[in-house]
Amino acid sequence: MKINIRRSASNRVFAGVLGGLAEHYNWNANVTRLLFIVLAVTPMFPGIIAYLVLWLLMKDPSEA
Repeated sequence: MKINIRRSASNRVFAGVLGGLAEHYNWNANVTRLLFIVLAVTPMFPGIIAYLVLWLLMKDPSEA
């Protein structure tokens, strides 16, 4: 199952997941990354697992 959001091909640090979310919703990518890091270090948000799940569900930027 793939979601209809693509990972970013140009705005990526690791896999382009946060850059893709930022591009899709017209957010600033750096603010998105900062917010994700803040949420990832809190005990209630499993940041690494969420990132890996999004990586698997989001479409590759090279797919047409």
